[in-house]
Amino acid sequence: MKTIPFLDMQASVIGIGCMRIAGMTASELDSLVKSALDHGINFFDHADIYGGGKSERVFGELLKSEPSLRENLLLQSKCSIHDGLYDCSKEYILRSVDGILERLHTDHIDSLLLHRPDALLEPEEIALAFDELQKNGKVLSFGVSNMNRYQIELISSALNQKLMVNQLQMSIAHCPAIDAGINVNTMKDEAVMREGGTLEYCRMNNMIVQTWSPLQKGFFQGVFLNDPEYAELNAVIKELAEKYSCPEDTIAYAWLLRYPAKIQVITGTTKPERIANAARAAEFSLTREEWYRLYKASGKTLP
Repeated sequence: MKTIPFLDMQASVIGIGCMRIAGMTASELDSLVKSALDHGINFFDHADIYGGGKSERVFGELLKSEPSLRENLLLQSKCSIHDGLYDCSKEYILRSVDGILERLHTDHIDSLLLHRPDALLEPEEIALAFDELQKNGKVLSFGVSNMNRYQIELISSALNQKLMVNQLQMSIAHCPAIDAGINVNTMKDEAVMREGGTLEYCRMNNMIVQTWSPLQKGFFQGVFLNDPEYAELNAVIKELAEKYSCPEDTIAYAWLLRYPAKIQVITGTTKPERIANAARAAEFSLTREEWYRLYKASGKTLP
């Protein structure tokens, strides 16, 4: 398993998103976590809203029953969404982290992300919350999710910590941040810089780019694998899967890992066999020609 530096550890380039684990039994979750570790995956991504907190709670019960697991894991959680609004206030961040730690049965998390940008955020409030959490040892590092470069710069202007992560939705079929970079200086709709050069900004500032929904064709619109709407893409994926002797979903993960940034793919699967498929993506690298061929097969065009 390929890794990237994370604090004083190495984080696997494949991470497990825990949004869908709320309904899993203890034995099913144990199998999921052990399968991930067996494949070199040590990064688990949570959020306080996943399953209304139940996703963290069932994961925490596993850690409570097997405390030795904790030292082998990097745990990340997110906060800022609650009661139909976004909230990056100091009060909410601190309250949320206390809940996260209680549910996960741990005294600290390795990473905390602000889940969505709060239009009413005050950078100084966030800074006070982060300082307190770091001082008390409750959070070891910080980042953001679904934010553009200017929001990152605004928050960073008041912080004493470096924001290490930006988590963004990205897949072959849904990658507007990549589209905008490819279509610079054209009149195509894809040229609109909706993210303001966010990927380039993250690369320049050595931020980890975590990609969520790596198999989705849009915002929770279903997966593109075996979708007739993406017949050409699936044909190319199948061909490359045969070439690399791997499952087809492995190619989709490999496409993301080929992007030249500190990419960490967060897969939301709850199936051990799918975890094995994701792990395979770290074993090889697509060629430049293959990367662009997949990009164009998804319906994209080059200027």
